[in-house]
Amino acid sequence: MNFAQLALICLVAVLGPLLSLPRAVRLPVVIGELAVGLALGQTGARVLDPHDSTFAFLADVGFALVMFVAGTHVPVRDKALRTGAPIGVARAVAVGVLAVPAGWAIAHVFGTGHAGLYAVLLASSSASIVMPALQGMPLTGPSIVAMLPQLALADAACIVALPFAIDPSHMSQAAIGAAAVVAVSLVVFFVLRFVEQRGYRRRVHEVSEDRGLALELRGTLTILFAVAALAQWRHVSIMLAGFCVGLDVAGVGEPKRVAKQLFALTDGLFAPIFFVWLGASLNLRDLAAHPDAVALGLALGLSALVVHGAMVVTKQPWPVAVTTAAQMGVPVAAATTGTRLGVLRPGEDTAMLIGALVTIVATAALSGPLAKVARQDRRVDPGRPAEERPRTSAAGQTRSGA
Repeated sequence: MNFAQLALICLVAVLGPLLSLPRAVRLPVVIGELAVGLALGQTGARVLDPHDSTFAFLADVGFALVMFVAGTHVPVRDKALRTGAPIGVARAVAVGVLAVPAGWAIAHVFGTGHAGLYAVLLASSSASIVMPALQGMPLTGPSIVAMLPQLALADAACIVALPFAIDPSHMSQAAIGAAAVVAVSLVVFFVLRFVEQRGYRRRVHEVSEDRGLALELRGTLTILFAVAALAQWRHVSIMLAGFCVGLDVAGVGEPKRVAKQLFALTDGLFAPIFFVWLGASLNLRDLAAHPDAVALGLALGLSALVVHGAMVVTKQPWPVAVTTAAQMGVPVAAATTGTRLGVLRPGEDTAMLIGALVTIVATAALSGPLAKVARQDRRVDPGRPAEERPRTSAAGQTRSGA
């Protein structure tokens, strides 16, 4: 990799957000970055070599940061998470149960033998996709409040389960490695909480801000890369390390200054490098020889929408239910890890990303109905009896119950 290629990726980082400019359809920036990676990688002009060691390492750094940011997006400190926890957890578990036979059926039809992997993909949600889609919407209504813990549990559980599902033959090794990463992450959480409660972080923050030292950012990156090194040593995906450290920071409370710095570092450079690398590593030419991969991707995406949408039977509004199917982190991690382990069939990595894109497009298309649901029940207090809650008339105005 050279500076010319790096400049090209930085140009992609500028052009990628253009897809997200239309307000009516909120397409994630990563779609543009993946598309450029496809055009310049193995599928297209082959200007970018995904096997280049420097390019691959920078992509790993981006992967760790992307999963870290995804972890910080989980609203673990939000009171709404506790308020809507019972119904949200029940729905997440129900989706997981439905995903098992659906994953088995897809694996049986396409003959891949990856029933467990597909079940994890179908059950997953992505807070990093859904939360930005909710930007500017009221988040206090019961429908949205109950959705938050559903997203959090599905996101976390599927990321933990993925290493076991993607390579069952090495399940014991993956279990030991995952346990080590989770254990170290728990230690990190308690250390961070101790530092926060004793006021040490505040003192460091004041000195860092006065002298422009960025000490908090440096400390956060040190912890993240140290846990990622542990994951790499124990042959566990750095996805788990990044997500767990992100949860640690979210649990303690991420300082706004650090959040802005990490946003700049991740979205400004390393996330584009990762998604361009991922796009460059995919070879859509394989789809010509394996057209069933397209059908597999559509089956995964549509099945995810159906499995999550089935929660309408629990009185979850259908725009909210379908929106929880939005996924990116788990399919990306599955495609990346599976390709490196050599456990996927030709075109299967692309199929998983096609499935993710189906759910993202559905989420973007439902941004209007979702906003309508959020506005309609924004004044409803889930702690009040139903007969005392404000009701919305046909004209869209709220009125008190008698």
